[in-house]
Amino acid sequence: MFNRNRGLRQLATAASISMVAGCGVFSSDSSNDGKPIVVGTTSEPSTLDPAASWDNSWELFRNVHQTLLNFDTGGSEPKPDAAESCGFTDSSSTVYSCELREGLKFSDGHELDAQAVKYSIDRIRTINHNGGPAGLLTSLDRIEVKGDREIVFHLNQADATFPFVLSTPAMSIVDPDEYPAKSLRQDGKVNGSGPYILESYKEGDRAVLVRNDSYKGIADLKNDAVTIRYFQSSATVASALRDKSIDVVYRGLSATDVVDIEDNEKEEGLQLIENATTEISYLVFNPKDPWSSKLSVRKAIAQVVDRPALAHNIYKDTVEPLYSMIPKGLVGHTTGFFDNFGNPSAAKAKQILLEDGITDRVPLTLWYTSDRYGSQTKPAFEELKRQLETSGLFTVKLQSRPWKTYVDGYQKGEYPVFGRGWFPDFPDADNFIAPFVGEQNALGTPYTSPEITGQLLPESRRESDRGAVGEQFEEAQQILLDDARLLPLWQGKQHVAANEDVAGTEVSIDPATMMVMWELYWKTSW
Repeated sequence: MFNRNRGLRQLATAASISMVAGCGVFSSDSSNDGKPIVVGTTSEPSTLDPAASWDNSWELFRNVHQTLLNFDTGGSEPKPDAAESCGFTDSSSTVYSCELREGLKFSDGHELDAQAVKYSIDRIRTINHNGGPAGLLTSLDRIEVKGDREIVFHLNQADATFPFVLSTPAMSIVDPDEYPAKSLRQDGKVNGSGPYILESYKEGDRAVLVRNDSYKGIADLKNDAVTIRYFQSSATVASALRDKSIDVVYRGLSATDVVDIEDNEKEEGLQLIENATTEISYLVFNPKDPWSSKLSVRKAIAQVVDRPALAHNIYKDTVEPLYSMIPKGLVGHTTGFFDNFGNPSAAKAKQILLEDGITDRVPLTLWYTSDRYGSQTKPAFEELKRQLETSGLFTVKLQSRPWKTYVDGYQKGEYPVFGRGWFPDFPDADNFIAPFVGEQNALGTPYTSPEITGQLLPESRRESDRGAVGEQFEEAQQILLDDARLLPLWQGKQHVAANEDVAGTEVSIDPATMMVMWELYWKTSW
């Protein structure tokens, strides 16, 4: 397992810094004040409109937009952000009310009031973008506004996860004067009320963020400006870090780069922080494809895939095999795919196909995105192709597209089998089940499962103690296992690499695995 006592070293480092900070070793008042911190990533937004996004675009939104609730540093429960206070006002968890902070404004100077909040969330459901975040609002019935500052959410069923939903960047509050009510904004601009103003944006290149002096919320900004640069490959982003043209990297480092930086960080003047996360990778089977629609084919693939080989040979043990859609660390995690299928076996897979009358090799096309999840994605799919073809049961063709067009393709149902990663919207098992089922989901591929959507999820959402919902989620995962429409592959970690002059990296990843840029700052000595 790739660990190397990293967590212990982080704790020791943090402790030593805190003990000597009073002696003036490090300060956020830096000689670099005013100089932007440059962050590199392969995670480019697919859209600038929150109503269209249920993907990595949220990472930009988190920093330039505001939500009613957000997470404070180190916290795992949503706290008021644009709101001054929020809470359920009834015993059945069906009425949720928020009071806004006084004097909120958008970056263009327009007032942010209760009507703007209602407008922002209503337009998500009105636009109902395929693959967009409307699926997060299935429990919302209507929104009521009381005066300028109070918003009341009336739910159609008890939903203890609703505060988490309001904390997601999908619920970003937008300016009604700038964002159309029934269509997506098309001018390439952003008006938010978050910690930063998006000063400029060049697609595929960079986003320039500057401090929003009118911001009122939970974030404590430790810098004045951040530039996010978007790269197309792990090799180029890692090279940019080493030649000091960028200061921080999150999302996109290859496993080889992670191990290399870990081994040579002092010599190279770098630091590497490992964050335990609930990020997962999985395959999606399209039920409209003539081969992927066959349960026997899906189960045969599940029987052949060798997760340990994938984790070790391709990812250098920077990830670990995953046998359920709910990852380790969350209530409801199981090892269902291992329990059912055991170790990889071509013989067992062949028997599964024979029982369905399939005697010839099954032709498959596996799709992956070429620039979203790092440079290990291509060799990972080449390894999957090797495993499947070595079994003698499949003939596999690989295809890829850049993320922005890749998203469009799977939302239109173009791919028989395709790879996805999932960075949680919020830290709850619900978020590893609900987004993937129902007529409208994050995959753009309808997955009707009445028992999950009509019984198990509603039951779990009535429980405010989120540690007491294991039974419902275990049952839901058994249904997913029996259908084999989704095939979990691995659970990862979030690695942040940075120039040794940058501080704050150890607290810069929030519970939804997004980087909060306001925690970064320059180190200096007095």
